[in-house]
Amino acid sequence: MRALVCPEFGTVDRLTLADVPAPAELGPGEVLVDVAAAGVNFADILMVAGRYQEKPPLPFTPGLEAAGIVRACGPGVSRAKPGDRVIALVDRGAFAAQLVARESDVFVIPARMDFATAASFAIAYGTAHGALRWQADMQAGEVLLVHGAAGGVGLTAVEVGKAMGAVVIATAGGQDKLAVAKARGAEHLIDYRSEDIRERVKAICRGRGADVVFDPVGGSAFDASLRCVNWGARLLVVGFAGGDVPQIPANILLVKNIAALGFYWGSYRTHRPDLVAAQLDELFRWWEEGKLRPHVSQRFDLAEGAAALAQLRERKSTGKVVLTLGDR
Repeated sequence: MRALVCPEFGTVDRLTLADVPAPAELGPGEVLVDVAAAGVNFADILMVAGRYQEKPPLPFTPGLEAAGIVRACGPGVSRAKPGDRVIALVDRGAFAAQLVARESDVFVIPARMDFATAASFAIAYGTAHGALRWQADMQAGEVLLVHGAAGGVGLTAVEVGKAMGAVVIATAGGQDKLAVAKARGAEHLIDYRSEDIRERVKAICRGRGADVVFDPVGGSAFDASLRCVNWGARLLVVGFAGGDVPQIPANILLVKNIAALGFYWGSYRTHRPDLVAAQLDELFRWWEEGKLRPHVSQRFDLAEGAAALAQLRERKSTGKVVLTLGDR
């Protein structure tokens, strides 16, 4: 079968399209999925570089999420059956014609949802929803500051925040990206290339500051957040797409009673799969009700996987980038 293979750690241009053996016989609780589309995530870039928290043995196939059709099920599987249209979450291996996932990581998608949309759905919306609800306990009427608001996970935070009743402030680099965030519900826009985040947030909030910060960027954006939040604010550390991991001065946390909270959605698949299942049920309902409108800005063939990851790395995309398999 076709698969995108990383033969050695380094830059994404090392990825090659190869013919690899199809998955072997399924074990108990395993599901075999014919992949139609796979979502591209910043974590894939880190994994290829050998800088992800889990370093896979070489060679390996990247990819954390995919959508497709169930081909077969191993012994004991009851939540899926052959022919089901599903999303599947894996630790790696989604950039291939087929993948094997645990039953608990396979979810039937709404009948009207196409595969490209489904492949871009789980990680981004799951991260935004989980961070804002489970970690931050965000309430309706609170002010939410979203950094990287036109990116894959940032844009979903804008939508989820709006659906939860927050007043959303979006930051991004350039008016074209801010327009994408505005179209998804952001009331206030900040171009970090030409505006001071701290001063603009203070002005928007009339001196009070944001109540919740959703930060997948890190670096200077996080530093600015520390100085433009309300008393009792919650800062959600979601990622470091900006490249720099911030060092948090504890004295600022103390004086303003600020909580800095890390959030890694993928770990919930192991520790609280029940929460993930209930969460996706709710998010699928929101999608069917029109509250969520996933934005897939670019689609690449599986053979163009390196180019797709480069688009993400260089911040040339908005929303999600998806790999598709032309034979599905």
